[in-house]
Amino acid sequence: MSITSLLPGALGFGTAPLGNMFRAIPDEEAAATVEAAWEHGIRYFDTAPFYGAGLVEIRLGEVLAAHPRDAFVLSTKVGRVILDEVEDPSARDLGEKGGLFAHGRPNKIVDDYTADATLRSVEDSLKRLRTDRLDIVWVHDVAQDFHGDEWLAVYETARTGAFRVLQGLRDEGVIKGWGLGVNRVEPLELTLDLDEPKPDAFLLAGRYTLLDHERALQRLLPAAAAQNVDIVVGGPYSSGVLAGGQHFEYQQAPPSVIAKVERIKALAAEHGVSIKAAALQFSLAHPATAAVIPGATRPSRIAEDVAALGETVPQAFWAALREEGLIAEHAPVPTV
Repeated sequence: MSITSLLPGALGFGTAPLGNMFRAIPDEEAAATVEAAWEHGIRYFDTAPFYGAGLVEIRLGEVLAAHPRDAFVLSTKVGRVILDEVEDPSARDLGEKGGLFAHGRPNKIVDDYTADATLRSVEDSLKRLRTDRLDIVWVHDVAQDFHGDEWLAVYETARTGAFRVLQGLRDEGVIKGWGLGVNRVEPLELTLDLDEPKPDAFLLAGRYTLLDHERALQRLLPAAAAQNVDIVVGGPYSSGVLAGGQHFEYQQAPPSVIAKVERIKALAAEHGVSIKAAALQFSLAHPATAAVIPGATRPSRIAEDVAALGETVPQAFWAALREEGLIAEHAPVPTV
């Protein structure tokens, strides 16, 4: 139950921003960004029907169709079905993530974690992605941030529906791995306690970053490592605020977060470290982490990510972060 041997490297590409997350991105710019990832050697691409109501899967499929299918690893998600019926994207009820993908396609998005919907979602994704197979499938957003007080009921539907379908597809060799893709640690902790079904990995977004990692360190990451369940870290830049953006948790960053980012940036500058290198290398330092998948909407950002991964970060920098209480005392850091 590990996807380490499946993943082509520690750096993948998280495509959510290409769903017009914060702005309307021209098709040409989105395609150029995916091509830039390919040209820089990235061979793992993660997407989801939710991203722009199918927009990212369509965009990604158009680019990747020109490349050999055996040359890359592809993951998408289930839990939401995209309909031909249209709705107002800005009026969707998305829990704490209101307004997300307001510039995406107007196709109606329906939450459905049942077995039948899971199979339909997989088939629809294959069509949009213009491919004959998926490598990894994540069960998307079965957590508090989207479902509020009802999240446990939604989780139970997924456990008896999507979880079992995906495990069956994996056991049949239709997919190579499955797990959950969420922004909260609680559903992952719950899943690790199940006798069955057993996931291969988790995609955890925003919860193992320089800005937010304490909760994940307490139980989730040690338990995942003990059970050989890999963690793919999504959102390593905390929705962009760590990389010069203004968003945290997909919303406008609050003053307290901005102040913390400024303290980290000041120490990074003092030690000659780029903030992207600090963010990516911190997330990858934990033994449970298999890969990190930052997103981007411009081709130039990809080169920055690749360079950041290879940058040498002095131990004095990590020591300074600990001394100022900016990272947890027991958080693993890279060794030079």
